[in-house]
Amino acid sequence: MGKTSNLVIVESPSKAKTIGKYLGSDYTVKASMGHLRDLPKSKMGVDLENGFTPQYIPVRGKEALIKELKTEAAKAQTVYLATDPDREGEAISWHLKELLNLPDEKAKRVTFNEITQKVVKESIQHPRDIDYDLVNAQQARRILDRIVGYQLSPLLWKKVRRGLSAGRVQSVATRMVVDRENEIRAFQPKEYWSLDVTLNRVDKPGSFVARYWGEEKKRELENEEQTQAVIDHITGREFTITNVKKAEKKRSAAPPFTTSTLQQEASRKLGFTPKKTMMIAQQLYEGVEVAGEGTTGLITYMRTDSLRLSEEAMDAAAAFIRNRYGEDYYYGKHHVFKTKSGAQDAHEAIRPSHVELEPEQIRSSLTTDQYKLYKLIWSRFLATQMANAVYDTVSIDASCAGHVFRASHQSMRFAGFISVYEEGRDEEGEAVGSPLPDLTMGEQATSSKVEKEQHFTQPPARYTEATLVKAMEEKGVGRPSTYAATIATIEDREYVVKQDKRLAPTALGEIVTGLMMERFNDIIDVEFTANMENRLDEVEAGNQRWQELLADFYQGFHKELQDAEEALEGVRLKVPEEETDEVCELCGRKMVIKTGRFGKFLACPGFPECRNTKPLVERMPGRCPKCGSGMLKRKSKKGYAFYACEKGAECGFMTWDVPTAEDCPECGQTLFKKSGKGRMKPFCINEHCSRFLPEDQRGYYKKKTAETETAEAPSKKEAPSEKTGEKTTAKKTAAKKTTVKKTAVKTTKKKEA
Repeated sequence: MGKTSNLVIVESPSKAKTIGKYLGSDYTVKASMGHLRDLPKSKMGVDLENGFTPQYIPVRGKEALIKELKTEAAKAQTVYLATDPDREGEAISWHLKELLNLPDEKAKRVTFNEITQKVVKESIQHPRDIDYDLVNAQQARRILDRIVGYQLSPLLWKKVRRGLSAGRVQSVATRMVVDRENEIRAFQPKEYWSLDVTLNRVDKPGSFVARYWGEEKKRELENEEQTQAVIDHITGREFTITNVKKAEKKRSAAPPFTTSTLQQEASRKLGFTPKKTMMIAQQLYEGVEVAGEGTTGLITYMRTDSLRLSEEAMDAAAAFIRNRYGEDYYYGKHHVFKTKSGAQDAHEAIRPSHVELEPEQIRSSLTTDQYKLYKLIWSRFLATQMANAVYDTVSIDASCAGHVFRASHQSMRFAGFISVYEEGRDEEGEAVGSPLPDLTMGEQATSSKVEKEQHFTQPPARYTEATLVKAMEEKGVGRPSTYAATIATIEDREYVVKQDKRLAPTALGEIVTGLMMERFNDIIDVEFTANMENRLDEVEAGNQRWQELLADFYQGFHKELQDAEEALEGVRLKVPEEETDEVCELCGRKMVIKTGRFGKFLACPGFPECRNTKPLVERMPGRCPKCGSGMLKRKSKKGYAFYACEKGAECGFMTWDVPTAEDCPECGQTLFKKSGKGRMKPFCINEHCSRFLPEDQRGYYKKKTAETETAEAPSKKEAPSEKTGEKTTAKKTAAKKTTVKKTAVKTTKKKEA
């Protein structure tokens, strides 16, 4: 058999499809589906006594894929390892090289900062060798996390609860949420007062509101006595305009997205979790089927801490802005942003691969979430190369009896970049103020209204997912590739929960954090964790041996672990139960949430006298298409999730499809989407709507034959029908009748013969 000239191995099928289109028939492009070799799950897999040597094994369940890749690699003259351009991607390429037994001269490493035809072809023409410093940095991180997870987690199982986990970064993130909660509890509100006066011009029309500022210096009114004293001083007296300051204020666009700022902005503006943001960004990076364009990579690589933009990208943005908005809206030159010190700067900032592909132009080719995120990235990038917004500002001081009151206002003169994009804020900005009359210095005014109001300082706000990502980045906890996974983990482990879109620690999270702070102070220390990230960067730079880093860490960690085991001998920490408003109908107590083998459930705290339990129901977005009531997530006896009307049997609606928060633009009913992990767009299940999508077109696996359907039917006996909520018994009965008829026909033919 002749050799295929080239084999390209990427991580995902969609990426393989996009790259395969660009490279043509001379290249075979295959997907590794992520890692094919890793540490074993059943044991530590690291020789702690002999240089922390890892024991890598093929990932279970991927034997057929490994065999296929070995066959393709044997036929190929050159194998291009084209996994993601970061530490983990470099490590996956190295694992592939080792697993497929590729010699150095045959294995070539290529990376794509963006998946466009030009970049893909150029990268293939300029391959490199595997960067072993990157590989070792990833190995060190992986082994560090394995040591902490596999040695600390069993301690938590024994001392707190089964199923818990600890981690180098996740434990610090949990501590940050707990520390913020403790700050809120310890907060002592401080009283202060505001004082506003409505001033009227003398002999001229026009009035305005000014707020107390101070005397010669700015002063805070701390109580009602101080406030009333000011009121007494100014009552019945005229005010004099002592200062009128007019100015021009320019505002520049926010820099292009990094991983952190993308997650923050998607959380603020779109309500996406960091995990969801990264999942959708990965889809946009790897390629989407765009009408008229084919499979196209829409954005650059989404794991980056750099603000750098390529000259080519800035040229394209300049041409687009001039053509679409006019010369006045262009910044005038390349707007270059300085990347913060300490950033790895391995890749460009996140930007669209083709600025000419406007979001509205390709909207029909994207899911709703893909469109929203692409529009966010596209708009932010375009705004970076647009002219500043210009405001006219005016500030007026009015004095009376030595007291100064100030009013200010700003109005937009030129929108500039704001016509395309304005950055979201975590906190409310300063008020713009009402328009002010055209006052002059020395002009007199009289007060017609005086308003005083008591206020109290507020405690620091709980973290949102966006502000936690921001805090982690500022403190150096984790790296761009870890933020989303870390926050998802501490939520999955139930160390933190969302309350009104903000993160609050659970009783479990506080118990575990308290134990960690008492016994493993280094592991949970923010500065220690940040320093460890810096040392991993040193490994990547080739300035630190990864085994030395691990040895330094393990020496102190092992001692802490031994001390904790001795100190906690015979100790079991109890986690307070979470009380609910649900009342036990048998004894009247308020039921509590407990965790069992199959997840959470409601239980009466009066056990063993009262053994009443109930399932814990999760409320879903959207409305029942049959009666308009709320939707609940339920589980069948076999543990499969389905979705049902909250009215239960009274309504009868049930479906496997997941209700979404979106409404059909045609009929207004709730849209549904396919269950499981998929990129399918939400669809309408209203048969009378023009956007109705039949069941057989929703992306679920089809049964091949009637016999297969009959054989599988018993395992699906709980499957709900979305129209009536009835079981599929009727279908099974019909299938059985068909089988009986066929048997009867065969018997008749035999008798005739």
